[in-house]
Amino acid sequence: MNLSNLRVGTGVDIHAFSPHPSRKMMLACLEWPGVVGLEGHSDADVAAHAVCDALLIATGVGDLGTVFGTDQPQWAGASGAVLLAESARQIRAEGWEIANVSVQIVGEKPRFLPRKVEAEETMSEILNASVSISATTSDHLGFAGRKEGLAAIATALVYR
Repeated sequence: MNLSNLRVGTGVDIHAFSPHPSRKMMLACLEWPGVVGLEGHSDADVAAHAVCDALLIATGVGDLGTVFGTDQPQWAGASGAVLLAESARQIRAEGWEIANVSVQIVGEKPRFLPRKVEAEETMSEILNASVSISATTSDHLGFAGRKEGLAAIATALVYR
């Protein structure tokens, strides 16, 4: 195997909880009823955004800010699912395929485990590649521990 045909990318995304109680929570391409959403230009899905960043960075296509930046009005309100699909389309157009993706969500809420399998299946279907998701708390430390927002860290392995 030619290792120059493999690349790894890491993506991080962080969003604060919205001050607007009507804002929908979108996380790992799923809606979470009863949980106040995250503030952002698009749907603020930290898991989807971190994965997009990891894929775009691994392939050299760009990053979340250059490809879907706040200066691009066409992405205002876009769902994480749309951004994932577009990221996959762009990297495949450059000759890359996705081997697998791993993403970890950091925060106190919502409780992720009950919907873990559903989230993995949804994101895997969008990317046509295996996605593994885990979640952890920050033991009440920092902004995530104070329930001010969520973060996600993703790693993507891609190949030519």
